[in-house]
Amino acid sequence: MKTIEMSNYSVGESCYNEIPGVCEKYNVKKVVLIGGKRALAATEPRIREAIKETDIIITDSIVYGIECTMTNVHKLTSNSNVQEADVIFAIGGGKAIDTCKTASIEMNDKMVFSFPTICSNCSAATAIAVVYDDNGALDHYSYPHCPAHIFINPDVIAKAPSEYFWAGIGDALSKQCEVEFATQGKILDHTATMGLALAKTCTAPLLKYGKQGMEDCKNDTNSAAIEAIALDIVVSTGYVSNLTNQPEYYYNSSIAHAFYNGSCSITRDGHHLHGEVVSFGVLVLYAYAKDEENLMKMAKFNKSIGLPVTLADVDLDESHLEALTEAATKTNEWKNAPFPFTKEEFIDAIKKADAVGQSL
Repeated sequence: MKTIEMSNYSVGESCYNEIPGVCEKYNVKKVVLIGGKRALAATEPRIREAIKETDIIITDSIVYGIECTMTNVHKLTSNSNVQEADVIFAIGGGKAIDTCKTASIEMNDKMVFSFPTICSNCSAATAIAVVYDDNGALDHYSYPHCPAHIFINPDVIAKAPSEYFWAGIGDALSKQCEVEFATQGKILDHTATMGLALAKTCTAPLLKYGKQGMEDCKNDTNSAAIEAIALDIVVSTGYVSNLTNQPEYYYNSSIAHAFYNGSCSITRDGHHLHGEVVSFGVLVLYAYAKDEENLMKMAKFNKSIGLPVTLADVDLDESHLEALTEAATKTNEWKNAPFPFTKEEFIDAIKKADAVGQSL
């Protein structure tokens, strides 16, 4: 037996006005707002305005922390105001939403509604969460239910810091190529076939609307480009994740995320967002696949919007590659490879991607 979950969603500048109707559908009376400090500041007044004429009670408004760690998860699960709520309003970016989703597991699968205030990744729609240890290294994946409903307000996203929109494009660039790479040579069931088909739609909107969306986000201006990118990152890639990540197979990510996860183990100067590093991992994937055409195409696109094209762009160099690769071999992506990966070819691919970037 297989159960496939997909979040419902509302999109548009007035989408928070749908909160009362969605809460009524799920018989929700008490909600708790949990998110990042900046995300709560951007959304809480809008949420309170949307429910002011209803009998919905907000039990608390809580800053979750800054990382998705079990330490922060347990702070939430031990909070009586969180326990009392019928649903968690998970507000912010991927780490905030992943923290809420992971906490929900330990609270008898408490329902979650997600409110992405940035579109840096697809966490708002997925039945998977990335959990880090207290030192910032990847600890494990958790597997919660996906949020029951997503409220995507492109005006909130447009007014958020543009670097998160930028990083979201970088992360979403990995979805199509990773699923295509991970499924090659496989006999796919109906669910994975749908996931692959939807994955094939994920890159085109980024290339079409990416530059305009970045410009609009920098100007705090909602636009058709902002909404198109937000829907692609949150909904399309999120749905692909839920279709390609099943108990009997894992096609959701591959070499690009193996590179990112391996890089988390390297202590170095600078701070780099998840999708920023993943976007260089996309180049590594194409180099590993010996796909010269797409390697150059994506490197040029990265360069055009300032995403990384070299190791130096993410504060790495060749002295880090052995340790990074050793860490990558322990990742979900490496263990679920479509064929056995080798350390030597992985390192060669990283060097090849770096060389192409340097040539630009």
